[in-house]
Amino acid sequence: MKEFAVPTGPLRTITPTIDVYIKLAQYPILCDRIRLRMREELFRRGIISKNDFEQEVKDLAIESQRREGLNNPTVQEDETSWLHRLEIIRDLHTDSYFANNLGSTLLEQLITEILNNQDKAPKAIDLTFNPEIAPWAMLFEQGGIYDALPPPELEKVKHHLEEIKVVLIKRLLSDQLPFIRVAKHVFSIKDLSWIYERLIGSGKIGGKSGGMLLAWHILERTDLDFGPDLSEHITIPDTYFIGSEIIYEFLLQNKMERFVNQKYLSVEEMRAQYPEIVQSCLSGKIPSYIVEQLRDVLTRLNGRPFVVRSSSLLEDHLDYEFAGKYASVFCPNQGSPQENLDALLDGVRRVYASIFNPEAMLERQKHGLIDYDERMAVMIQALIGHQYGRYFLPTIVGSGLSQNPWLDPNDSRAQDGCLRLTLGLDKRVQRPLEDGNACIISLNTPDYFNDSQKFIQENVRVVDLQDNDFKLLPISDILREDYPNGRILLHPQTHQLTYDHFIKDKKFIRLMRTALTRLEKTYGVPIQVEFALEIVDAPGNTDYKLYILQCHTAQ
Repeated sequence: MKEFAVPTGPLRTITPTIDVYIKLAQYPILCDRIRLRMREELFRRGIISKNDFEQEVKDLAIESQRREGLNNPTVQEDETSWLHRLEIIRDLHTDSYFANNLGSTLLEQLITEILNNQDKAPKAIDLTFNPEIAPWAMLFEQGGIYDALPPPELEKVKHHLEEIKVVLIKRLLSDQLPFIRVAKHVFSIKDLSWIYERLIGSGKIGGKSGGMLLAWHILERTDLDFGPDLSEHITIPDTYFIGSEIIYEFLLQNKMERFVNQKYLSVEEMRAQYPEIVQSCLSGKIPSYIVEQLRDVLTRLNGRPFVVRSSSLLEDHLDYEFAGKYASVFCPNQGSPQENLDALLDGVRRVYASIFNPEAMLERQKHGLIDYDERMAVMIQALIGHQYGRYFLPTIVGSGLSQNPWLDPNDSRAQDGCLRLTLGLDKRVQRPLEDGNACIISLNTPDYFNDSQKFIQENVRVVDLQDNDFKLLPISDILREDYPNGRILLHPQTHQLTYDHFIKDKKFIRLMRTALTRLEKTYGVPIQVEFALEIVDAPGNTDYKLYILQCHTAQ
């Protein structure tokens, strides 16, 4: 490694560097921008070239890996941790070079310059850094600059903006090219920043989360090329994400690394050992800093029931469907703070255990993905619904298919899609073609798929807020005259559940048909979307809010 331009003794080297570090610590938000200017001065004055500086940063990062016991760094450390390591080393190396070559007087000048100009919109149009190795703050700041430009100026730098978005998508969401090809045209920097702010730990948020967010932003776009404006009708539940790298920490901390190679065992061996894996996961400790952040999530959920959902890197891939193979755990969230936290942690452990589910392994074998380094992110999501006495339940949950499988593919009516609707919580929304205990609506007529399905739902799954538990009740216990939206769901003659209102309401049919068509057009393939429906009952008018829960290709 090259020596500094001005040789110094050990004490003289350390002390100025510490002074710079302490000074920058006073500007926690602006420090990234200040260090960027510090490096610009180092490169401009010829003290070191940009390429040599980055090579030294890389060499120092590898040295730090060895000091921390990694003897095979390229294999033992994931990409996110490596980028984080580079970010820390780059900052320290910047401080050291600047302190020993340019000094504190110039640093004060740079800080003053940045402070005096922070109220003005940054003018840095040219991309002066490599996004692939840049820290998060720099990417979001520069991306925000580009996003805020008027169309004529944005046109000149849209390739830079696209590059920054692709880097952020790869870090946060997915490195699968089919997903990136669609996502880079849909997500804004603001959208990606929203995800980052809700990320707990490191890594990606997984395929199920990514599919949900992509569908949401596709549907809320107001571009006229996308058709009618649906933005006021489309949203997602309040959602938080545990990054995909935390499962590695969990397995390592609890000495469960040996389970990683389960995928290479025979089916019989996997099935025989799976109960032991589940028990090991359920008794495992989750890293303490993650526990503290999950405690904060419970505060934000404010007593609302929620679900802990799997979001592996393979789920909702655009080239194949891999949904429904891992665990989802419902939590009533009505106990003491400690009881609610214990239930949340138990849900996370159960999701982690499900990555070793033999049925999931068989699915991976079927798609030729057994060698893929599958990692599990977790999604924590408030349940959508309303309270009715001591119970809580969604009004309607359902699945939508953009292509109606009961019609010939060459029949133009098939392109209008179909829906599967259920009252209350339903674990079967991922299997929309199973028509038991649900209503199937064809969107081209619209009409029920057949008359025998009109009143088939006999039971409804609800949260018992008083007992802090889930219960399956006769639908007659819930669907009464005073039930919210009872006038919509109760048949006036039979007093049984009916979906006639949705079939006859052109606003609802148009909303669902437009949503499914837009998603298929954007994805380029038939899709399946899972949703919860909120009925907004205004005087003389009924409106709807569609909560996207999941979206993936329909295979």
